[in-house]
Amino acid sequence: MGSVNQTMVTEFIFMSFTNACELQIGLFLLFSLLYSIIFLGNISIIVLVQIDSRLHKPMYFFLCSLSFFEFCYTCSVVPKMLANLLVTNPTISFIGCSLQMFFFISLGSADCFLLAVMSYDRYVAICSPLRYSTIMSMQLCFKFVAASLVLSFLLCMTLVILIFHLPFCGDNHIQHFFCEIPVVLTLACIDTSVHEVAVFIVGVLVLIIPFLLISISYTLIISSVLGIRSTQGRRKAFSTCTSHLTVVLLQYGVVSFTYLRPKSLHSPEQDRLVSLVYVFGTPLLNPLIYTLRNKEMKAALRKVLSRKWWSPLM
Repeated sequence: MGSVNQTMVTEFIFMSFTNACELQIGLFLLFSLLYSIIFLGNISIIVLVQIDSRLHKPMYFFLCSLSFFEFCYTCSVVPKMLANLLVTNPTISFIGCSLQMFFFISLGSADCFLLAVMSYDRYVAICSPLRYSTIMSMQLCFKFVAASLVLSFLLCMTLVILIFHLPFCGDNHIQHFFCEIPVVLTLACIDTSVHEVAVFIVGVLVLIIPFLLISISYTLIISSVLGIRSTQGRRKAFSTCTSHLTVVLLQYGVVSFTYLRPKSLHSPEQDRLVSLVYVFGTPLLNPLIYTLRNKEMKAALRKVLSRKWWSPLM
């Protein structure tokens, strides 16, 4: 293999969304607006949790961490994507591509692990309310978040190193707007069957196992909630969990569609469309879902806004 005459790829070229300049500018403005809303929404959650003492609870600590992870993994892709919309030859260096892939999939994986942790938090809160404060100590919460990050970084670093040790010696055009794993693998000069198996294994560890744990948690939660005699109590418990389940189904659904499908079922147009959902969709909707469906978050937001608007007049 070493004797094969090959030119090492030093950079990759992204495929443009469109060749029409006007449409490129329109997409730049649209994606910039969405990125700004994602920034404001997730930063608002982080700030609200920090400044309102009523939100200093494990549930909101996890929500704050989730917002931070989602904003960071959006930052690993969107700024470069916006810059590429303004140039005629959008490129990324070999090292830049590997770093983008690592931060995007590792932070996205941490997001998935954290959603599983949040389901456990809801399970303890609803099924063992008297022991909740004892079990879910802030020390344990920090350990859960740290473990989500460390495990994600280790898994994804191994995967990225494995992928970028492949020889890339032919076409360097990425049929995507960022360095997505399935797309980059198609550019390798050799058979990537082993690497595809590795991607599938990591996908199972990051997506399937946490999703099964979430399913078990919510099966136990629903069983417990149905045993509550008070209609108001059942409604409150279901309302608390509905927001989390909505985020889980959206996050795991679209990511599984990309990473757990066979290579033969991938198409550039479909992959780009699905990627837009989890690059922009979930980080955009999460703040809305968790804020608009949560009374304590809405109360904290009203409190902050009332201070801002009325304090200069007092």
